Amino acid sequence: MKILNNFRLIIILCLTLGLAPFFPEPHLWGKLKWLFGGANGMQIKDWFDVVLHGFPWVLLIRIIFIKIFK
Repeated sequence: MKILNNFRLIIILCLTLGLAPFFPEPHLWGKLKWLFGGANGMQIKDWFDVVLHGFPWVLLIRIIFIKIFK
């Protein structure tokens, strides 16, 4: 799909959805710290948040690997 290879769109997704809400810290960063701390007390909605806010970053890593190894 062409949209999954659009570098500019993926950057915008990372900077908006991937980091939202920005204050007091990016949501994904807080969830990752929670995961690396053992994920004690995480519910289904928390796992969904990790997937939702982390997916743009997965796409960014994917497109970087494609550009490097092409």
